[in-house]
Amino acid sequence: MADIRTEIAGLKLENPTMLASGILGQTGESLLKIINEGGAGAVVTKSIGMEPREGHGSPCALELDGGLLNAMGLPNPGIDAFETELKIALKGDAPVIGSIFADTGEKFSILAGKMEEFGASAVELNLSCPHADKYGLDMGSDPEKVREIVGQVKNSVKIPVFAKLSPMVPDIGQIALAVQEAGGDGVVAINTIKAMKIEPELGMPVLKNKVGGISGPAIKPAGVRAVYEISGTVEIPVIGVGGINTGMDALEYIMAGASAVQIGSGVHYQGIDVFSKVNQEISEFMDRKNYSKLDEIIGMARKGI
Repeated sequence: MADIRTEIAGLKLENPTMLASGILGQTGESLLKIINEGGAGAVVTKSIGMEPREGHGSPCALELDGGLLNAMGLPNPGIDAFETELKIALKGDAPVIGSIFADTGEKFSILAGKMEEFGASAVELNLSCPHADKYGLDMGSDPEKVREIVGQVKNSVKIPVFAKLSPMVPDIGQIALAVQEAGGDGVVAINTIKAMKIEPELGMPVLKNKVGGISGPAIKPAGVRAVYEISGTVEIPVIGVGGINTGMDALEYIMAGASAVQIGSGVHYQGIDVFSKVNQEISEFMDRKNYSKLDEIIGMARKGI
């Protein structure tokens, strides 16, 4: 059987699937279940901030034809209260990556330091939330701000630092390059895409926040394109995310240059079995094509093979 293990910035994963931030990632028990029963190679926590945050009011999420639209508003218990949950998740046999958000590099550094202190395997900087005011796109769209924030965090921790980027920028490759130049250990692409839904009968937006972010199958082509462009620009690892429900979906990202993939909305559609299903389909594909290691197909589409 094909070897689907992968490594990202020193993190060894038994398989290339990871739980994406925002899905079942706020409690330690749910993260542990994704590892032990779902079979994910790693998990990413819900984005955690300095203080407790309620998020946006309801309705804050709905299902559309092409995916899920949400404006949760980064609800979380705050970094200090999250220590207990992280300790539970760390009982599993897979890396646990702490997702964090803030509005300054100094606060990002404090959060990263606490995640490291609590035992997180790495941190993921949420620089791209499309519906949380000052905590998202304003920072992640500016290469200089990205370079500054990533640099500050890298100077404050020893664990790997990944930056999660938005596709809603003129040149995502240049944003990724800023991450690399600041010493970042990897890039996660993509976050949800800014979107909204209007109810004609009422003549008003459906979401309480009016604007949210869409995830799911509708954004997969945008995600694959982003990974392809990023992998051709930087040398640090890329983690692909957006609309992955099958092994073939994951293979698109991997062949575009991703060393691993994150699954979020796929958990909504299929439950936690989606991880083992995707891994099995990747392995079966590789066996059928006579590939023995995942490294053989990472970035294949860029090589013209």
